[in-house]
Amino acid sequence: MQNITPFHVAIPVHNLEECRIFYKNILGCEEGRSSDHWVDFNLFGHQLVIHYKPRSDEKLHTNPVDGKSVPVPHYGVVLPWETFQSFSKGLKAQGVDFIIEPYIRFEGEVGEQATMFFLDPAGNALEFKAFKDMTQLFAK
Repeated sequence: MQNITPFHVAIPVHNLEECRIFYKNILGCEEGRSSDHWVDFNLFGHQLVIHYKPRSDEKLHTNPVDGKSVPVPHYGVVLPWETFQSFSKGLKAQGVDFIIEPYIRFEGEVGEQATMFFLDPAGNALEFKAFKDMTQLFAK
């Protein structure tokens, strides 16, 4: 696979400090620049920015995928297989409450992948996934 350009994503959070602690201490992201209303993080080499926004009453929406209710919207990173395994074990050890526990999706099929979903303290859905064979990332 060719070198990948880092993505940038900015997400709303209703409690900047609570989410700052989550991304630094639970996910292990290095903190970058910040202000009173936003914080940059290094999320596996990608730029994630949390921005303060007042709490919303909007409910979590899901769509069915592989027999599970997948939250929409969501974001995350495709990790190397071994990194996914150690990262998911670390999240479990820290008591992260999963929407979808780490498991193998599409097992034995095209696009087989490890995946997991959980929420940050602001209710933003995150998915981290991994492929043993990265050529399956966009396979049909």
